[in-house]
Amino acid sequence: MKLSIVATLYQSAPYIGEFYARASDAASQLVGGDYEIVFVNDGSADNSLDLAIRLTEQDSHVVVVDLSRNFGHHKAMMTGLAYAKAERIFLIDSDLEEEPEWLGVFAQKMDLQICDVVYGVQERRKGGLFERWSGQWFYRSFNVLTGLALPENIVTARLMTRRYVNALLSHEEREVFMAGLWHITGFDQCPQVIKKHNTSETTYTFRRKMSLLVNSVTSFSNAPLVSIFYIGVLISLFALTYIAYLVTHWLFLAKPLSGWTSVMASIWLLGGMVISFIGVVGIYLSKIFSETKQRPYTIVRQIYAKQPD
Repeated sequence: MKLSIVATLYQSAPYIGEFYARASDAASQLVGGDYEIVFVNDGSADNSLDLAIRLTEQDSHVVVVDLSRNFGHHKAMMTGLAYAKAERIFLIDSDLEEEPEWLGVFAQKMDLQICDVVYGVQERRKGGLFERWSGQWFYRSFNVLTGLALPENIVTARLMTRRYVNALLSHEEREVFMAGLWHITGFDQCPQVIKKHNTSETTYTFRRKMSLLVNSVTSFSNAPLVSIFYIGVLISLFALTYIAYLVTHWLFLAKPLSGWTSVMASIWLLGGMVISFIGVVGIYLSKIFSETKQRPYTIVRQIYAKQPD
């Protein structure tokens, strides 16, 4: 098979019909009939699954992977890639903010550049001022804290070769952050500037972005743990300097120092830092706990596909 189009479904009922039609047309123009469309239902509460199942009854190109519950966007994408069978895999969101017609442009660039991945980058981040600022802040914070150089304003849409997807799927961690995995998998990756549409309100709230940032940084870097060590060294040096000052003051001035306010402030400051440091260590321990159990990051309830005649 030449082409797999992979898309996740979550509250996607208003878009699935048009997405299917446009994706099918784009695939037919590129590879004729040698393609499949893999929908991954990520525990969607609306009737997205029912609509997708109807498509499998009408079209043998459509496959639906129904997950047992909602596992999250990133894990659902990895599951869809695991079920894709073709030589090239086009990953894209189904909410029509990303155009299925980009497939032709991406394929042309892949052939010209001879690369393994062509990924979309927004010319200008969509959304309001807060959404644009928080997205920019997220990527810059991630890059600073991990030392990785993730491109800003990337989107889900990307065309990938079979060997790249196989390498991507070799990552077996339970905590999945796709942008980081895309980057560290390597191979030749080429950006394609696109314009993402704004068809619905983003589900990535500031709180969710903060949670994703903590999860992604602790999954890809030990920088928070290293920073705890260096902060501890600085505090120790400061404490030694202050002790030397107190001893000198006692030896030569013989005058008691007033300083209950500074003592209490120091206790509160150090107490807060100790608690936060324990929290950072706790996050890493929880990840070790999660990884050692080796639970599957998704569970498939059923696969729907039209049986060949």
